[in-house]
Amino acid sequence: MRSLLFVPGDSPKKMEKALGSGADALILDLEDSVAAGAKPAAREATLAFLRDTLDEDGAPARIVRINALDSGYCDADIDAVIGGRPEAILLPKSRDGRDVTLLDAKLTAREPLHEIDDGTIKIHAIATETAQALFTLGSYQGASTRLAGLSWGAEDLSADLGAETNRHADGRYRDPYRLARTLCLLGATAAEVTPIDTVHTAFRDLDALRSECEEARIDGFTAKLAIHPAQVPVINDVFTPSAAEIARAEAIVAAFAEAGDAGVIGLNGEMLDRPHLKRAERLLQRARLSRLSRARR
Repeated sequence: MRSLLFVPGDSPKKMEKALGSGADALILDLEDSVAAGAKPAAREATLAFLRDTLDEDGAPARIVRINALDSGYCDADIDAVIGGRPEAILLPKSRDGRDVTLLDAKLTAREPLHEIDDGTIKIHAIATETAQALFTLGSYQGASTRLAGLSWGAEDLSADLGAETNRHADGRYRDPYRLARTLCLLGATAAEVTPIDTVHTAFRDLDALRSECEEARIDGFTAKLAIHPAQVPVINDVFTPSAAEIARAEAIVAAFAEAGDAGVIGLNGEMLDRPHLKRAERLLQRARLSRLSRARR
């Protein structure tokens, strides 16, 4: 999974259009993009979309962003959409791993009521939207076997901090948000789940988006959130390993296999050790997942 596109849950037209965006996953949003008075209608529209696209050939994964656990809307969101069998729930404003464990319990109680096998619905969490949450990124390890990905958020965090902006004039994130980004990457890696880079809000600036994606990929992120369909092709392109990268990774894996239990090998004049092998194996896994995502469509 490389690209996850947010779509307002109260807009059947936008949800339908998003199916052709090329995104690996659609995040059907019941939180920030839906006003309080529109949430009941949004739940109904989202459920209808989930049912219409269930088992549809080539459809992207369907993830529902519910409202936060302490919002007063969370349980109603889950009850409304679980019958549509979404692939995952996106938990916003997660404070720590205990929030994921609590959401796991809520899903575990509801899946049998809809004849859904236990553990089928996965969890993604946005883990840096408050200052408090930055101190708990290590707590997601072991929080739930449902946990599949962690992302970070700069917009809500800047509001919590009372900041005037979260970026420098040249577009680079300011230090508090780079810290949140780094902690999210470390927390996701420790929990052995997908690290997902946050949205790029200047959706018309695709050059800046590409630069941000490339920096994220180099650092270890393997996916990115999108807020506009135009961003999806750029995200998919950057996070899909190239043919040359795949060929090099395959050569590294083959060389280590041929060398047996060697800790260090030589390949094309370069000395490589076990971390190089681990990186190569991870790249090949990403390549396989990218192929699967394309096959879905």
